[in-house]
Amino acid sequence: MAEPTTTPTVGDLPGLPLRRLGPYLREQVSEISDAPLQASLISGGRSNLTYLLTDGERRWVLRRPPLGLVLESAHDMGREFRMIDALHASAVPVPRPVHLAGPAGEAIVGAPFFVMGFAEGEVLRDHEQLASVAHPQSLTRHLMQTLAELHAVVPDDVGLGELGRADGYLERQLDRWLRQVASIDAPLQARFEEVAASLRHRLPTTQRTRLVHGDYRLDNVVVGDQEEIVAVLDWEMATRGDPLADIASTLVWWDGMRGLDSPVAAHPGDVRGYPGREALVDAYAEASDLDLSELDWYLGFAFYKIAAIFEGIRHRHDEGLTMGDGFDRLGPLVPHLLDSAAAAFASHHP
Repeated sequence: MAEPTTTPTVGDLPGLPLRRLGPYLREQVSEISDAPLQASLISGGRSNLTYLLTDGERRWVLRRPPLGLVLESAHDMGREFRMIDALHASAVPVPRPVHLAGPAGEAIVGAPFFVMGFAEGEVLRDHEQLASVAHPQSLTRHLMQTLAELHAVVPDDVGLGELGRADGYLERQLDRWLRQVASIDAPLQARFEEVAASLRHRLPTTQRTRLVHGDYRLDNVVVGDQEEIVAVLDWEMATRGDPLADIASTLVWWDGMRGLDSPVAAHPGDVRGYPGREALVDAYAEASDLDLSELDWYLGFAFYKIAAIFEGIRHRHDEGLTMGDGFDRLGPLVPHLLDSAAAAFASHHP
């Protein structure tokens, strides 16, 4: 997984009262020894807060929602734990589920949280890490084959047949992100409404309802020594829905923000040696029988959704509720993302 961004400590961290939490975890998780627990922040504030825990011999990862206002179900700890617990025995690589906090644990932290095993490998987040990959084409295939494996899982077969609703996914997503923008009184709300209306006017028919990750991208997976995908991370937005929405989101994060000053992660499209999005589409098509001819609409939707997420993070940053650097750079990207959403949609419906 990713390296910590803070120095390990036996004391409290923002969002993690380790001194009080340690005894609870030792009581609830038998594999945690009596040695003092240390914690460090792996990533914080753009999505959920992620901490590395260690007793000096073993390592775990603890996840909790960001500080401050949590909008709708975008930071659902129970959903994320349920996903990795259900998929752990499947062909989809996920971290090992360890513990979902009950009411006593939530009272200590002040928020829901869960603990999972530490996945050995690397999360490729910066340009130097991407440039060090020996075989980017192989990594590309593995990334998209893993996504196809997720979409091949029948929800009922892994106990997730009641996750979310079986129909209306695209309509609900358009409405959900528009409500988020409205809830924070976003300056660009009228522009969001315009893009949402255009997307809704030409809504495609979902071919197949399957499990969707909701935020599948290269920096949300752990990569092994052979460019294989060791674990898929960040399942808090997972549900049953339209697989093409996952594909389009991956493409946008791959090269849809090429050249922009995004603090989230480096984009493979900006790194020499990495293929363009056509290679990702081809790799997915090799592993799936879905018709990908409507992807332009889904690209427009992906840009719209990411714009709404960035607007929500910008709001949290303005309220002083984020941890780390770079949040001031997200707000200026929102108009570009909305323009890209309109352009992608226009290319499909001239």
